[in-house]
Amino acid sequence: MRKRSLQEIENEHANNPVTGLFPVVLILDNLRSLHNVGSVFRSAEAMGVKELFLCGYTGHPPQRDLHKSALGAEFRLPWKAFPSTLDAIHHAKELGYRVVALEQTHDSTPLQEFTWTGEALALVLGNEVHGVDDEALKTISEAIEIPQWGTKHSFNVVVSAGIVLWHLRWALNFSNNGN
Repeated sequence: MRKRSLQEIENEHANNPVTGLFPVVLILDNLRSLHNVGSVFRSAEAMGVKELFLCGYTGHPPQRDLHKSALGAEFRLPWKAFPSTLDAIHHAKELGYRVVALEQTHDSTPLQEFTWTGEALALVLGNEVHGVDDEALKTISEAIEIPQWGTKHSFNVVVSAGIVLWHLRWALNFSNNGN
């Protein structure tokens, strides 16, 4: 067994474009860590996310610490800055996106029970400490959460993004291929 080289991986992806095949945008609600923002850029780009909406005081390129985590993904993945998360949610709804919060609410759906068939989806990821803003939640009719069994009851926002994006990508491939 040997690892594939970066050049082999890049060549494989150059012949297999994924642009437009994963109609998901991520709405980042006042993330305070540039390292988290950069890591979301990197994970989102790797999963083929369409765009990032950076809200409130969420840092945006160019930022040295963001770039350190993003490893150049911030140059490949489109993004827009919004004054508030509410502005980004309204924009996503105007574009026809189904807006879903990743948050532990009284009526959130466990991730494994969430039904998604590939329609345009905007996923709101909350602040590292406070989660999705309460005023923003009032404008969203759906929430999903990742079931957890430990005593901490939360993941880092980047870990959460990665889990949900992988699950959505898998679900979309499964529903389209009938496997």
